Amino acid sequence: MDINGEVLGLGARLRERRLRSRLTLEAAAARTGLSPAHLSRLETSKRQPSLPVLLGLSRAYGVPVEVLLGEEGEGPSVVRAPVLRAAEGESTSAGGWTYRPAGVPGRAMQALRVHIPVRVQDAVVRVHPGEEWLYVLEGRLVLTLDREQHLLDPGDSAHFDSMRPHRLVAEREPGVELLFLHTLLQTPTADLCVH
Repeated sequence: MDINGEVLGLGARLRERRLRSRLTLEAAAARTGLSPAHLSRLETSKRQPSLPVLLGLSRAYGVPVEVLLGEEGEGPSVVRAPVLRAAEGESTSAGGWTYRPAGVPGRAMQALRVHIPVRVQDAVVRVHPGEEWLYVLEGRLVLTLDREQHLLDPGDSAHFDSMRPHRLVAEREPGVELLFLHTLLQTPTADLCVH
């Protein structure tokens, strides 16, 4: 919601968060490693952000990813129960992938349930600060770390430094469903790594 209590879309929330952080479009883009034009397209909903972009924006704006995705209750003053019920948290799509909270917001570790469809973002190689852990629930995941390719079936998991170039690809229909944990580095050093 914005300051007037109106429900905002993802692009409008990204713009509002940037303005609340008192960052110009150019300054926010420099902090996240994006071009100002790309950030502008995200804020006007002409493009959808990938998970690494959302993570970078959450660090730059000092809020959990859930806040950018429109989850209620933000800030450290909010006391949250340690349990997230199955009926809580709405799914959000970004970049063709579907994300559903799998943990309570406002923690240093983001927990999500992610659905990756076939042939969506297959060529995207990601590199960003933090660590990732993923666990395949359904389908088959092709995980590429640097130049090593790994096939992960249901029950398989991977844990790696997300500064290693990596790709996540669903091998076949109907895609792959996984649990995904990412640490958010929230130190001055982490801010430098975003660039």
